[in-house]
Formats: sequence, C-alpha cells, structure tokens
Amino acid sequence: MILFLYGPDTFRSRQYLAQSIVKFKKERDPQGYNVVVLDAKKTESGKIFSEISAAPFLAEKRLIVLENLLSNNDKELLQATSYHLQANKFPENNVVIFWQGEALSKVKAAKELEAILAKEKYAREFAPLSGAKLAEWITNEVKIRGGSIAPDALNYVAANVGSDTWLLNSLINQLIAYSGATRPIAVADVGLFLSEKVDDNIFNMVDAIASGNRKTAFRLLTEQRRLGEEDGKLFGLILWQFKILLQIADFLEREEQATSDVVAKQLGIHPFVAKKNFALAKHYSLAKLEASYERLLIIDIKTKTGQADQGLLIDLFVAAV
Repeated sequence: MILFLYGPDTFRSRQYLAQSIVKFKKERDPQGYNVVVLDAKKTESGKIFSEISAAPFLAEKRLIVLENLLSNNDKELLQATSYHLQANKFPENNVVIFWQGEALSKVKAAKELEAILAKEKYAREFAPLSGAKLAEWITNEVKIRGGSIAPDALNYVAANVGSDTWLLNSLINQLIAYSGATRPIAVADVGLFLSEKVDDNIFNMVDAIASGNRKTAFRLLTEQRRLGEEDGKLFGLILWQFKILLQIADFLEREEQATSDVVAKQLGIHPFVAKKNFALAKHYSLAKLEASYERLLIIDIKTKTGQADQGLLIDLFVAAV
C-alpha cells in the first residue's frame, strides 16, 4: 500500500501521519519493531530501498515512512522510485507513506515522481482551510481537546488567524488551558492571546453598510471577493461586527457616559475591539442596528437551510440597509 501525504498545510498532514503510525502500531505492530521513519531528503538510496524491501519481523505488515523524498537531489533515486511505483514492485506486505512538507528539489525527476504519487489511490493533499471547513476544523480540535468555543469567538479566531494551523494548534491549547475547559471559550479569552488582525477594509465595509453608503459598501465588498475571500467568511465577519456594535449601542443606551474601557470590561470584549467600535456604535441608533442584526440572522437561517445563495443575500442586505 502506498500513501502520499502532501500540501502546504503541514500541521494537518503531520497530524494525519502521526495518527496513521499510532493506528498501525495498535493494529499490526504493538512493539514497534516494524515501523521505520527516514529523512529521505538526506538518506542514501541503498538504505531507502533496503528498508522498503525488508520483510516484516514477527508481524504481517511493515510500515516505512519516507519524509521529504521529493526534496532529495539524487536524480537516480527519484527515477528508481518512479520506476518501482509504476512497475508495482513495492512489496505487498509493506505500507509505504511518502510525506512531503518541504519544497521540491529542482531536479526534474522530483516533479515527475510527484505527479506519479499524486495519482495513487491513497494520495491526500492538505490544502489550506478556509470558510466553513476552517471553522469546522477549529471546532473539532477544541472538542477533541476537551473544550468548546462560542460562535463569535470561533469567527474571531478564524478571521484573525486564518489557515495557519500551526498557530491555531498553539492558540487552541492556550485557550483551553485558560478557560479550564469548564466553559465555552469566549471572544474576551481569545483577545488575551491573539492580536487583532481583522482587515480594516472589513471594518470600513461594515461602517459603510451601517451608514447606508451603498457605493462604498459594494466597492469594498467587491474588493474582498476579488482578493479571494469567500462569502461565508465575509458574512461571518459582517455578522460578528454588527453583533459587537449592537452590544455596545445597547450598553450606551443605558450608560451614556461609559468609556470604551468600561464597555470592554462590562461586555467581556477585548479592549482593542471595544475601542475600535465604540465611536462607530455611537453614530447609529439602537433600533437601526437591531433591525440590521435581525436581517443578518434571517440570512444565516436561509443560507443554512439552502433557501438562497449567500452571496446574493449579502448583496441584497447591503442594498436594503
């Protein structure tokens, strides 16, 4: 059996590789006598093929992991591997995992071997996550580690970290440790460990939407789409931004003299977020923000139930507001 794990998201591919090794040991080789991991970028061809062809020891299967073989500059090794794959000469009793996490060698044979491996039945590409898939991954990782995360905190993390799963892994561990896994992770928790990175154009876009400046709102919305942002992510950011504005406006309705620091403390909002939205919230009536937020919730329901296209609903929302 041949597995090829590749792609820019090396955290998830490493994670999958580790899980595969654990599974193999549990099912086939509890003592670990038949698991070999080689840095194929530096290992000589003789050693690599010796391990691949070796028979299992007191077990039915043998697992060989070749890391970054495609980064090796040994042309003959790469060509020989391609030949063995195409001629089906790898022993049936052995499971060989090709894990690639570094840039390919400039040798032409590396690109040719990559094309062959990518066609294997168990080839799996780990592309950067975005949109709903990214949110789902974060939610699952938090759950696996014994915690839970509030929807607005989830949107905040996804918007500010993006597809960097190495950073997300570290951040999730910190947040679970801080929250003690006794309550859902909140936006205020995230703000303690993560600097604000939300694109100013998103903030300006929401400002334009709230103020009824359709021309500017549509221009910024179009620009975000041109840059590759998905409608799911844009909607999540718009919804999150309006929710913050609504919370601040509602608080100021009762505490007119409150400062942004007081708002941050009372609402559990990160001080930077509170300060950035404080002046904006004071410009718009509570009733208008409530109406806008209710329209966004309706869009969320229609999208999740498949009643309409999310991008179209966002455009209609901008036009109507």
